[in-house]
Amino acid sequence: MGILKTFLSAVTWWNGATLNTRLYTRRRGTKVGEDEYGNTFYSAQDGKKRWVIYNGEVEASRIGPDWHGWLHHTFDELPSDRPLPRKAWEKPHLPNLTGTPEAYAPAGSLRRVDPANRQDYEAWSPE
Repeated sequence: MGILKTFLSAVTWWNGATLNTRLYTRRRGTKVGEDEYGNTFYSAQDGKKRWVIYNGEVEASRIGPDWHGWLHHTFDELPSDRPLPRKAWEKPHLPNLTGTPEAYAPAGSLRRVDPANRQDYEAWSPE
């Protein structure tokens, strides 16, 4: 499996970091932290460039708001040093679940395991 993973990373960008990104990270990157999903964050020595190496599939919604803000230079403090304040009503961050079995399906949806029995609907039939 190691050879296949190495080959896929050399020719595709959606299976993790490409070979060029790994070489650039090794030469010029400084590891600054990891998030709860296992993504690793890097910064250039001069601090102007910031990037992430995803743990698994490359999906931007897998980064929480704190690290997203750091990546986009919204704030300079690392989330591991100064985490964002959380409100009691805030839900934890979830990646985009579209297309997965955990995706939201409203009541009455055919995708639900237990579709609701509708009592407020009567099918139209021509007379």
